[in-house]
Amino acid sequence: MNEETYNSHVRVLKQTKQIVEIQTIIRSKETSRSDFIFYSDRLIRLLVEEGLNLLPYEDKVVETPTGALYEGVGFKGRICGVSIMCSGESMERALRDCCRNIRIGKIIIKKQSNTMKHQLYYCKFPRDIAQRHVFLMDPMIATGGSVCRAVEVLLESGVPENQIIFLNLIATPEGIKKLLDSHPEVYIVTCSIDEGIDAEGFTVPGVGNFGEKYYGTGDDDDLH
Repeated sequence: MNEETYNSHVRVLKQTKQIVEIQTIIRSKETSRSDFIFYSDRLIRLLVEEGLNLLPYEDKVVETPTGALYEGVGFKGRICGVSIMCSGESMERALRDCCRNIRIGKIIIKKQSNTMKHQLYYCKFPRDIAQRHVFLMDPMIATGGSVCRAVEVLLESGVPENQIIFLNLIATPEGIKKLLDSHPEVYIVTCSIDEGIDAEGFTVPGVGNFGEKYYGTGDDDDLH
């Protein structure tokens, strides 16, 4: 499945041989944790680069060391990142590698077992986040509940919906539909839209529990 199934606010990385090979590595149950981290980081970097293409730019002319003029562009505005903890933190390094001195906020959302609703536990954003374009980061989106709640919190903080770019490694049709139905102006950049969700709430074929594999713990909840 590709972005043509959805609206223009969904971008799926072009499935080159390199992209497919990296996905093959991180999806294999035989892949070591060190390789999982290395190749996940490579994909995340590519996602960030694609996300940067969605930002507004303006014409800019500079003089080169030869004295000639170069007609290029410059970014128009300010950006920040917001990671949905804990898995979203795995995407912060790639964002910092691409954007020097970028400010990054944090948000913790958990599903309540009794109500099945996603509850906000913690958030800390740059004070001027309402004036920034926001890269919202979470490697997995299954049901879409946590990212929708995260977007709501950003909107409550004054961020315009069309200035939110959700960076995601692997998504499901259900998760994307929920996010687009609730917030149609949010941009989505993902590496893959998988088949769907199994009975336990995991993405299929997916990668299993991303946070557990990336951080080497069993504490992270990737059923979003």
